[in-house]
Amino acid sequence: TAATTGLKLSSHLRNFDGNFESLDLAEFAKKQPWWRKLFGQESGPSAEKYSVATQLFIGGVTGWCTGFIFQKVGKLAATAVGGGFFLLQLANHTGYIKVDWQRVEKDMKKAKEQLKIRKSNQIPTEVRSKAEEVVSFVKKNVLVTGGFFGGFLLGMAS
Repeated sequence: TAATTGLKLSSHLRNFDGNFESLDLAEFAKKQPWWRKLFGQESGPSAEKYSVATQLFIGGVTGWCTGFIFQKVGKLAATAVGGGFFLLQLANHTGYIKVDWQRVEKDMKKAKEQLKIRKSNQIPTEVRSKAEEVVSFVKKNVLVTGGFFGGFLLGMAS
């Protein structure tokens, strides 16, 4: 138990002889009973550890929370960007700032050319490997991800 572990650690501290012993916290946590009850004996797909209802519930709740937060942050970001654009237009109209539209047009053409060049190139290997990891996770945890996306949509709607 935690009490006996604490006693063992304190006895090691009392008998300090200058030598240090490394402690792997991951292995230590895996050996604790509360950790095993909460996360199971080994890590792996949730389908091996939890019932269908539990997987759907966990996915749905986390999805709803994510969707709700995403909605609120999205509204805040849209308000900030829109308000900033409005203030810039107001400042331009009243003469506080002057926009060099020829330079803006030149920069836009330059950006379009860069996008055309990047569009023709292939997907970077880092992006491809991350996408493969996501697909693998979704395949292993279909119920959790299904519940997550359903909850996400409900969170966005609420």
